[in-house]
Amino acid sequence: MTSPVRLLIVDDHPVVRDGLRGMFTGDPGFEVVGETADGTEALALTATLRPDVVLMDLRMPGMDGVTAIGRLVRSGSPAKVLVLTTYDTDADVLPAIEAGATGYLLKDAPREELVRAVRSAARSESVLAPSVAGRLMGRLRDPGPAEGPLSQRELEVLTMVARGSSNREAAARLFISEATVKTHLLHVYAKLGVNDRAAAVAVAYDRGLLTPGGR
Repeated sequence: MTSPVRLLIVDDHPVVRDGLRGMFTGDPGFEVVGETADGTEALALTATLRPDVVLMDLRMPGMDGVTAIGRLVRSGSPAKVLVLTTYDTDADVLPAIEAGATGYLLKDAPREELVRAVRSAARSESVLAPSVAGRLMGRLRDPGPAEGPLSQRELEVLTMVARGSSNREAAARLFISEATVKTHLLHVYAKLGVNDRAAAVAVAYDRGLLTPGGR
């Protein structure tokens, strides 16, 4: 008899965790071994509980999902990470895949699709939401002027700029030097193929890297 897939749920919303736990607990093919709302605790639980698959949200207080994925991979953990999030922008998808995620699904996925995805991840098979696969294919066909996705810090600096902060204000709020802010902005310009702050913000909104009222 095949052993059930051992699953760790990582999401900062209790309602989401409850729903996922209920879904998988009711299926004999799965065993929910733990859950947490934070990437830091996810690392500790993965080491002690040894899940086959970590179902990982991306945007959480404390350690975010991308950072947690990268640390899990670097630690040599055999657990596979399946991202389950609301976001499918380049700024979310690309860093997660590059960090080592086995798959990437959106939270509006049907139950059957999510169950199949977890089983596939446990077998080390990559699985991507259709919109995510389309984005990745689009990047391969037309990578554009960018030299790579924006780093987390570059995106934070650009977010501050979009909110009207000066370099000095951004530096103070992010606890870095003004010179470092300028360096990050130069990298942003190069990756987005622009020459100034206004153009960087406009392109970032156009590509979905920034969203009105948020990031």
